[in-house]
Amino acid sequence: MKNTGMTRPLDQLGRIVLPKEMRTTMDINIGDSLEFFVDEEGFVLRKYTGVSCKFCGAVDHLTYFRDSFICADCIQLLKSDEHVHATGNDALQAQEHTKPPQTSTTWQPKQSRVQQGEMVKKLRKLIQEHPDLPQKAYAEMLDISQGRVSQLKKLL
Repeated sequence: MKNTGMTRPLDQLGRIVLPKEMRTTMDINIGDSLEFFVDEEGFVLRKYTGVSCKFCGAVDHLTYFRDSFICADCIQLLKSDEHVHATGNDALQAQEHTKPPQTSTTWQPKQSRVQQGEMVKKLRKLIQEHPDLPQKAYAEMLDISQGRVSQLKKLL
């Protein structure tokens, strides 16, 4: 286990804050599930990926390889990519096969960021139309996190 040199205190409720650098490096975002366990080297924390393909998120025909699940389709794409490199074809052909197709069941980042002002207007309209809904419902309707809804409410 690598020593980062970073320390964080445990608060009264037993919580710690993960440093921004670690969250960025480990690709941990708000709402992501984390798994904790102890091995020979000590306490380990990592992003929970569940039982799905590491590349495309598929849940069928999985093979476990080097601490990750990979589906049969992605394995075939990886094999064909190796063949392209082995035969000496140009890099452009190889790049076509580097990203397996995305399925609709996996999380995908939003294509465009909605401006904060527009999001506040949408939230205001939702609150006016449905004043008794919980914050979770607003978050689902706007396709944002509950924390973001809380931030936008402060701007109202």
